[in-house]
Amino acid sequence: MTANTVITKENIEMSYFSFGKGDRAFVILPGIGVKSVLNTAKAIEAAYRELAEDHTVYVFDRRRNVPEQYSVREMAADTAAVMRELGISDADIFGASQGGMMAQYIAVDDPDLVHALVLGSTSAYGNDVICATVKSWTGYARARDLTGLTAAFIDRLFSENTIKQFKEFLIHMNDNVSDEELDRFIILAETIYDFDARPVLDQIQCPTLVIGVEDDLAVGGDASRELADLLGCELYMYGNEYAHCVFDEAPDYKHRLTEFYAKHS
Repeated sequence: MTANTVITKENIEMSYFSFGKGDRAFVILPGIGVKSVLNTAKAIEAAYRELAEDHTVYVFDRRRNVPEQYSVREMAADTAAVMRELGISDADIFGASQGGMMAQYIAVDDPDLVHALVLGSTSAYGNDVICATVKSWTGYARARDLTGLTAAFIDRLFSENTIKQFKEFLIHMNDNVSDEELDRFIILAETIYDFDARPVLDQIQCPTLVIGVEDDLAVGGDASRELADLLGCELYMYGNEYAHCVFDEAPDYKHRLTEFYAKHS
């Protein structure tokens, strides 16, 4: 595994890590977090080892130098610029949660970068459930209440079974977070309020799969159905034994990605 930081000619500074030596590029756009995704690089590499057999896997963080006024579409454009800087094109892309929102815009605005697309636990717009989630999280972040923020994350993101098994680990997910990281998180999270890709979804032409979960307290289970309906694409729904982070919980999730990309290789 290698980790690096790219600074593009547009002054976009973005960290990423990569692993695998396959011929095809597989790009993971993770959901929003307070800490950098690089902190969980080893766990992600282990979880996606099946995809690394046929792909070189790239996992992108959000840009470091986040502007105060920002949008999901600009976030997507920044990631697309870094992909081009690295010579990545025609990639299989997996966008989870807010990463799925970004992935929709990349498929619209930079279609040459996308070969096949999987959108997990995400939505076509900032619906009422998502906006309530963001309001709760950013409220704790502004108050610098890390205990409350972490508890709100756990409640919205994970199933009862995951919480029971990993609570001692999960309660420490935001330990040692800085005020700078919290301010960056607030900016990134609040981009969701104005997010609405519905007017342009008909421009997505690549093979697409939406994966959702019935009991999604962060975006709502109906969000996945609505997104798949708007795209006219495949949909797979997990039952209520899983939660928003079903991509980390369901043992067959990564294999579903592998099968979908192989089908459209």
